[in-house]
Amino acid sequence: MGVRWRLAIALAVFILSLVYAAPSFLGRDLAFLPESRVNLGLDLRGGIHLTLGVDVQKAVSNTLAILGQDLRRQAQEERFAVLRPRVIGTSTLEFILPRAEHEEKLKALVSRQFPQLELEEGKHTENGQVRYTAHFSDHEITRLEAMALDQALKTIRNRIDQFGVAEPDIRKQAGNRIQIQLPGVSDPKRAVQIIGQTAHLEFHLVREDVDADRTVLPAGAIALPYEEKGEREGKKRQLVIERDAMLTGEDVDDARPAFDQMNQPYVSLTFNGRGGRIFEKITGENVGRRMSIVLDGKIYSAPVIRERIGGGRCSISGSFSTEEAQDLAIVLRAGSLPAPVSVLEERTVGPSLGKESIDSGVSASMLGAFLVLAFMAIYYGLSGVIADLMLIFTILILFAGMGAFGATLTLPGIAGIVLTIGMSVDANVLIFERIREELRSGFSPLAAVKAGFERSAIAIIDSNLTTIITAVILYQFGTGPVRGFAVTLSLGILASMFTAIFVSRAIFEVWARRAGSRGLSI
Repeated sequence: MGVRWRLAIALAVFILSLVYAAPSFLGRDLAFLPESRVNLGLDLRGGIHLTLGVDVQKAVSNTLAILGQDLRRQAQEERFAVLRPRVIGTSTLEFILPRAEHEEKLKALVSRQFPQLELEEGKHTENGQVRYTAHFSDHEITRLEAMALDQALKTIRNRIDQFGVAEPDIRKQAGNRIQIQLPGVSDPKRAVQIIGQTAHLEFHLVREDVDADRTVLPAGAIALPYEEKGEREGKKRQLVIERDAMLTGEDVDDARPAFDQMNQPYVSLTFNGRGGRIFEKITGENVGRRMSIVLDGKIYSAPVIRERIGGGRCSISGSFSTEEAQDLAIVLRAGSLPAPVSVLEERTVGPSLGKESIDSGVSASMLGAFLVLAFMAIYYGLSGVIADLMLIFTILILFAGMGAFGATLTLPGIAGIVLTIGMSVDANVLIFERIREELRSGFSPLAAVKAGFERSAIAIIDSNLTTIITAVILYQFGTGPVRGFAVTLSLGILASMFTAIFVSRAIFEVWARRAGSRGLSI
């Protein structure tokens, strides 16, 4: 490639680098500049660090309970009954087949519609019924646990995105844990509440025939806390509901905060197609009964079903503040967590500590850069000045690349920038020493420049390539701070190779042609 083309490409890269690096340094939005910029990490900006534990066994139990209800509905459609499906422990489903002559039908249904269930041989009772138990295979349990962790990760990411946190770092860890870093969060308690709320939404029919004060409740009934609204607002008591949910939050398509005629906030729900059909059927078959809306084991409301409700819409009312209604809508819209999560570790990084880290990192980088620039200019003369300009160009490309991808700058990332300065200078030293050898051998300046760049390029590429491979491995398997170091190091090495081998060579060839017999200042 000709020198003119090299210089033209270098100029184009320089202009693009200025455009993409400018938003990170100007600190304000300009219409003609890109919106993406370099974000500061948790250690520089402040925020919170969380480690969450996911109860994946509960996810397996919930899935088994839902299958039990599906089994009962499927059996009803095939004109035989399955009674009282319930989960024993965390991985065993028990149910009753009231008529023994339907055993073959049951086995065929389970084999056809529920292949993930392993059905045990039924036990006949004295009254002619058959008691069955079923459980998941070990492979299915492993799959469900992994899926629950992935779903929890996705749900938490959706909630954080809607919460408005820039550049969160969310990743899985061993032991069914999730690590979360939220830079710049000013209200850690609210963030923890939104992230950690299970938001398991269920719709249950109320058992008006059972007194909640009874010591022993009948089979298939549970009592949950309920704070009545309206005339007796503030009166807390227990309300007995059917244990089996008629509908869950899995069928909620959207959730939005709204205001009623009294200007009180509530949450409006919209079901998907399946949920709308089930909700319409339930309300049509239970006119006159109360339906409770249960979120995370607490009854929010229990309205009376006045008529069949079509259109797939309902609402959750309560003594909400506007912020509480907004937060509830966020967690419902982002999806319920497949299993409860618990906060195992919470650490807050204050903005003052972040400012100290920035000041220390910038001071170290500036001091290192100044010493390197001074050494190159003194030791290599005008060639060293060109190397200094290439070093500045390298840093500009590095920040432009981080800004274009919206990357996060962390304290280890600043260390990666300092290392990039050293790697960039190392490439120039190899090239300059090679050119010196060629000049001492009697080559002309232009021939020495060409030979120096060609013969040192292989060594530079080999050494930098191994470093890039290491950085890629660090990024793939490292945590947030380590990944920040890997990002800046990788971009810095690529930029330094471009400036040292491609741009610098074009400048030296132009200089060598014009210098002629006067020689180079190297």
